[in-house]
Amino acid sequence: MDDAGESIRRAARDLAYSVPLEDIKPASPELFENDTFWPYFERLRNEDPVHYAESEDFGPYWSIMKYNDIMAVDTNHQVFSSEPAITAFDPEDDFRLPMFIAMDPPKHDAQRKTVSPIVSPGNLGYLEPIIRERAISILDTIPIGEEFDWVDKVSIELTTMTLATLFDFPWEDRRKLTFWSDVATAAPRPGGVIETDEERRVILFECVEYFLNLWNERVNAPPRNDLISMLAHGESTRNMDKMEYLGNLLLLIVGGNDTTRNTITGSVLALNQNPDQYRKLRENPDLIPSMVSETIRWQTPLAYMRRTAKEDFVLRDKTIKAGDKVLMWYVSGNRDEEVISDPNTYNIERERPRQHLSFGFGIHRCVGNRLAELQLKIIWEEILKRFPEVRVTGEPRHVYSSFVKGYTHLPVIVPSRNAV
Repeated sequence: MDDAGESIRRAARDLAYSVPLEDIKPASPELFENDTFWPYFERLRNEDPVHYAESEDFGPYWSIMKYNDIMAVDTNHQVFSSEPAITAFDPEDDFRLPMFIAMDPPKHDAQRKTVSPIVSPGNLGYLEPIIRERAISILDTIPIGEEFDWVDKVSIELTTMTLATLFDFPWEDRRKLTFWSDVATAAPRPGGVIETDEERRVILFECVEYFLNLWNERVNAPPRNDLISMLAHGESTRNMDKMEYLGNLLLLIVGGNDTTRNTITGSVLALNQNPDQYRKLRENPDLIPSMVSETIRWQTPLAYMRRTAKEDFVLRDKTIKAGDKVLMWYVSGNRDEEVISDPNTYNIERERPRQHLSFGFGIHRCVGNRLAELQLKIIWEEILKRFPEVRVTGEPRHVYSSFVKGYTHLPVIVPSRNAV
């Protein structure tokens, strides 16, 4: 990797500590695309951990930056509601997409319960050999000695295959799932994934029409063990209208795709940036589970989750008013040195590697967290069997989003295979 990225980050640090505190806007997607948000978040943790800012795109919002404060908000759904949305943008009246992660009890509980069997221990046991077979297939087709894009070749492909299995989605169209996930979370801009919100609407309506055909097939057949059949036959979901169906589809697509694929990419990047850790992993593959959890903390694939205050609430002497938007910055809490020892160090032998906020807490804790960990565990078991090294050859390109903390491109080379 060259020094260009490091020069940008040094300049960002100088700027982060020179601008007036009130001018810091944590939810600016440019900070994430350039990977320059870290010093701003560090400063806010130290100087203004409950921070008020305004955005031209979505109005005023509070940023919660410290681990324990985030926990206090995330586990208090009586005061901090998930409705009407989990991102900073308010849904437009004519394009509301209800989804169970953006619902409060009791409806949230009933809908979550409908799909949770897909990630039960028994079903994960069924999925494990399938995921492994696909990981092997992907890795065995990697070009040796040639640069390629890890994001597209490995991270997207494995997670999209898994997602297609969970939906029992037509195999030949599985990359549509990746595209719809990207469209759902993209910030509009010229030349981006989408250029306008209207373009997003058009594409997502195409998504739901495709899935309505699958719904009609499944609802008229006996119940099966796939997400569409579960929704079509579930007591709390079988009467959803089209927009609620689309909302829950997007939740499952993004939750099952973006987060895992970006952590798979993040694991390669983190190990390359910390060669001592990579060496430890090669020498002791039993560290894979710990490495997986440490990477999920280090990466934090969803940077924040939003809540909306239902009543006035005082946090660190700041009064959050009823109706205010509150962004819980998981990516900041995961670097809180008051809770996590030496948090900026990537340490695959960390004493409590699963102590992180990346999956959330409370009633909305990620339903698929064990599936995400399973995919990461399997891909690294198979990588270590095959390759002495996956070498990053250039700077990653980051997603233009303050919600999805991910990658659009990571150039790598695999110099050789292990001797058989």
